[in-house]
Amino acid sequence: MTGGKSTLQAMVPHDADGWRLDRALAVALPTLSRERLKALISSGQVSNAQGALARDPAMKVAPGMRFAVIVPDPTPAHNEAQDIPLTVVFEDEHLIVIDKPAGLVVHPAAGNFDGTLVNALLHHCRGSLSGIGGVERPGIVHRIDKDTSGLMVAAKTDPAHVGLAAQFAKHSIDRRYKAIVAGVPRPGEGKVDAPLARSSADRKKIAIVQDGRGKRAVTHYSTLERFGDAALMECRLETGRTHQVRVHMASIGHPLLGDPVYGRPRREHRDMLSRLNFKRQALHAARLGFTHPVTSAALCFDSEIPRDMQQLFSELRVKLL
Repeated sequence: MTGGKSTLQAMVPHDADGWRLDRALAVALPTLSRERLKALISSGQVSNAQGALARDPAMKVAPGMRFAVIVPDPTPAHNEAQDIPLTVVFEDEHLIVIDKPAGLVVHPAAGNFDGTLVNALLHHCRGSLSGIGGVERPGIVHRIDKDTSGLMVAAKTDPAHVGLAAQFAKHSIDRRYKAIVAGVPRPGEGKVDAPLARSSADRKKIAIVQDGRGKRAVTHYSTLERFGDAALMECRLETGRTHQVRVHMASIGHPLLGDPVYGRPRREHRDMLSRLNFKRQALHAARLGFTHPVTSAALCFDSEIPRDMQQLFSELRVKLL
């Protein structure tokens, strides 16, 4: 490696006759995603055995053809690496699974430029992040609301990022939430299939909209325990839209306890929430299951509900006795 760049040598595989150049190189160089290779080809970073630049990602290739691929060193992310404690559930060279506490913002944005999960991952994974999209950063393939706790996965390499994103797009990820809701749903299990989009009345909120205007959103729910005037629910996401569980449960008359946006506390819950100083939606990402995007191993992780939700759970049980 010289001058902030590395040069990789690649040979077109024997079964890649007639393939596009970017596709063949993605097989020959599995550490780089096809999108990354497409960008490198278009920017003049790929040459053939005679030294001529190959600038067309769609160029047809033949088995045995050789190419040199210049990969610039990843540029540092603009976000600052910060030593923020993380609960790491699983980690290897490709990805990391963390148990996010309530109150931690996932991604820097207006009003939260630091102190986020991304800042924490830049510090924790320092030296082990590849250049996702040419920038040294963790690959955030899904998010959890600031005041929702629980399991999240982030990619550390290009192939892991692409593979995880594909699984989320296919809705093949097993995502299950524990939620404490007002009232007891009857029947105790069911499905909400209602498209979601930004509310036209309040852009900070998500709303159920008519078919064709929003994105399809499906939540399967079942009752785990009843407390008389509340219930502990498991919500399995068939899709993963912003605020999906919160909006869907509120739509059937059972908003999450403590939700400041989609639910107003009932009189019987207001004093209890105040006494416990419970000021967030009672929602926890309790299970995350997926196929490892590089090794193809089946992975599944479970997380116990955090202390504040346990206290709420216990208080509701006491009220029932």
